[in-house]
Amino acid sequence: MNNELIQDITESEFLDLVIKICVVDYKTEYQHTQAVMRFERLSEHPDGSDLIYYPKPSSDNSPEGIVKEVKEWRAANGKPSFKSEN
Repeated sequence: MNNELIQDITESEFLDLVIKICVVDYKTEYQHTQAVMRFERLSEHPDGSDLIYYPKPSSDNSPEGIVKEVKEWRAANGKPSFKSEN
């Protein structure tokens, strides 16, 4: 799983990950921490988990808003996007 890239998952799968992190839908703290680390690794966003835990005041900190921010940042920086939903 450590070699997983954002283009290996769909936007829906990434959104599911963000939702689970936001609502802490994990049985153990270790699993939650691993999910946060996966988010950081996949997104490559310089703000990392701060997008979830310490969002900028003007940002949409909903799971959908977080995914949108990651998607826009990746596009602006010439990085690949999500795998097609098909």
